Amino acid sequence: MQNQCEGLRVTAETVEGMAARIRGGDRRALARAITLVESRRADHRERAEALLEALAPAAGGAVRIGISGPPGVGKSTFIEAFGLHLTGRGHRVAVLAVDPSSQRSGGSILGDKTRMELLTRDPAAFIRPSPAGSTLGGVARRTRETLLLCEAAGYDVMIVETVGVGQSETAVAQMVDVFVLLLLPGAGDELQGIKRGIVEVADILVVNKADGDRKGAANHAAAEYRHALALLRGTGGWTPPVLQCSALENRGIDTVWDTIESFRAQMGDALAERRAEQARSWLWRELGDGLLDALRGHPSVARALPALEAEVAAGRLLPTAAARRLLERFLGG
Repeated sequence: MQNQCEGLRVTAETVEGMAARIRGGDRRALARAITLVESRRADHRERAEALLEALAPAAGGAVRIGISGPPGVGKSTFIEAFGLHLTGRGHRVAVLAVDPSSQRSGGSILGDKTRMELLTRDPAAFIRPSPAGSTLGGVARRTRETLLLCEAAGYDVMIVETVGVGQSETAVAQMVDVFVLLLLPGAGDELQGIKRGIVEVADILVVNKADGDRKGAANHAAAEYRHALALLRGTGGWTPPVLQCSALENRGIDTVWDTIESFRAQMGDALAERRAEQARSWLWRELGDGLLDALRGHPSVARALPALEAEVAAGRLLPTAAARRLLERFLGG
């Protein structure tokens, strides 16, 4: 209900006025702008694109960090400790937390603000939970646009928290400068359970919860991951390190940030190349999403779709044949 009210207020404000307020650090204007870019309404999309174009020159200067990890690894606890460490050093931090959406109702709990109470109250931090919706990859469909909005508002460190480790969680690597993978003490079964793909794209691995009686297990896990990483090739001469920390006891958090800075310094011009490639990937993702939306909204396709879906579900028609017929209708064949 709050998002709907924000959306109504957004339409009454000029793009220029909203852009000026965001550049001035107005948090409410930023929240409304994010609601605008997340909207699927055609008129909102037009305004969102105009707003992003107006703010683009003020964006792009932040450090973009992606954080993922298996369930129970303590992502929220880590991000809160990490964010407080950064604000304590004078940084302004924006956290984009993506919550899983129900496949049945489409709803999402959006509980990250309740899990990061101290960071939520920090005036130098901004936390925005968003539902993943039907978007794969552990991120929301408009996470990239939200990154730009927060950067334009003056946040110099961006943290994107994904839903959790899965086969498609590597999508976050397509929108950040450095990808941090959080791990639990006790490699063993977990090392087998995590997809190789996400380990290959991780720039830094961090064994969290290295405290209490889990210190020995954390040392063992770190050694196991270092051994596994020795079989993989690094990026741009960078060998992903395996760190240990305790977000609960606030130990090792400073080392994670120092390592991120070392990574960015070593990558140098390669970071600009990475962002250029990410922009190209973003273009093709938008083309794919836009074409799919246009296909679904095409009158001829909409008329034929229910019957073809029923044929496919009944096993009387192959999905490939049904898809070809729908594409022919869409393309006017």
